[in-house]
Amino acid sequence: MTVKVRFAPSPTGRLHVGNVRTALVNWLFARKHGGVFVLRIDDTDLERSTIENEEAIETDLTWLGLPWGERYNQSKRFDSYERAAATLKAAGRLYPCYETQEELDRRRKVQLSRGQPPIYDRAALDLTDEDKAKLEAEGRKPHWRFKLEGKRVVWEDLVRGHCEVDTASLSDPVLIREDGLFLYTLPSVVDDIEMAITHVVRGEDHVTNSGAQIEIFEALGATPPTFAHMSLLIGADGQALSKRLGSLSVGQMRDEGYEPIAITSHLGRIGTSDPVELVGSLDELAGGFAFEKLGRAPARYDTADLDRLNAQAVHALDYAAAQPRLATLGADLGEAFWLAVRENLNRFDDARGWAETLTGTVEGPRLDEAFKAAAIVAFEEVVPAGSEPDTQSWSAFTNAVKEATGAKGGALFKPLRQALTGRDAGPDMAALLPLIGRNRILERLRGG
Repeated sequence: MTVKVRFAPSPTGRLHVGNVRTALVNWLFARKHGGVFVLRIDDTDLERSTIENEEAIETDLTWLGLPWGERYNQSKRFDSYERAAATLKAAGRLYPCYETQEELDRRRKVQLSRGQPPIYDRAALDLTDEDKAKLEAEGRKPHWRFKLEGKRVVWEDLVRGHCEVDTASLSDPVLIREDGLFLYTLPSVVDDIEMAITHVVRGEDHVTNSGAQIEIFEALGATPPTFAHMSLLIGADGQALSKRLGSLSVGQMRDEGYEPIAITSHLGRIGTSDPVELVGSLDELAGGFAFEKLGRAPARYDTADLDRLNAQAVHALDYAAAQPRLATLGADLGEAFWLAVRENLNRFDDARGWAETLTGTVEGPRLDEAFKAAAIVAFEEVVPAGSEPDTQSWSAFTNAVKEATGAKGGALFKPLRQALTGRDAGPDMAALLPLIGRNRILERLRGG
């Protein structure tokens, strides 16, 4: 059997950390088993779906390194859904209902007041053809519900183990709205059947839905796929993700300077028994993936972990990989510059600040006049006119200043770093001196 999974985002918004994790786990599972990752755009809501969001989903998945093997738009598959609906109607499993939302709300309130479960009472099944004709003459249009069998639906979940849903405790789900729009459930099942999806991997908030969906698979004469319901994400504090973080889009994360491999390493490891560490590639992440490693406890999304992984990803970039991006930033000062500053970057774009520090104007605290004079003399002796500093110059320079002033430790190194870079900390000054250059060093010492 060829493993085939699907990711079915709705183009009514942008991808955020929750659905990216779902896409990633599906992709990793398919990759590990040499299977197919299907991108299925759930655009049946024609009013709210946009081409811009659809294109953004493709851009985000591509940027994250998650290519798809097959791609579909549900809006182009209505004929398949109509055929499935006709099959269910002929079998008596899809039936018309005429209640308004207000009428349904009143019934629920009555049920709750009587201590009854607020599920649909199937009153529409008692309507005669004459009743239906009268309601339609009043201008009412039916919505269509799937008649559940009211049984215990069982399956073995790859994450949760043995699962059971008693469909007698559920309302018959609405599959088609009054305006003829198909809701998520029927298109999802029909597509899973016709696209030969073998595994449905999604969040645990869909567990109850699976009970009804399995009945629809069976009513259409199909064998349900294998299910895997992952735990949901929580914040570092153990609480539900805040609105801001929970809706954090991939586009925002890209704009804020996060590396794709940092995002996928983080989302691919949280909630598993593996340590949250940076991986070298998505293939490496896929090679270590197993549903057995996914825990039942909520997965903890911690931006501190993501920031740590992101810094590691930037530090691991060699100059060949960094050069085009440095050029785009206007910060390509050569390989020596990149090797000098990369360990001090949290985001790649921080390199621009260091390029400006080395080539622009800096402002540090004013040096003591005697210390300044000694530093200028020492530097001119170590790097005489007509030469440039090298990686040995810093040591010789600071030793000469120390001998002339008696300063040592922080009293020696801190004011010199501040005068030359305008910063209290940063890369090894031995590597920075050649990049700043003799003339600019003297200019900064004299101005300090």
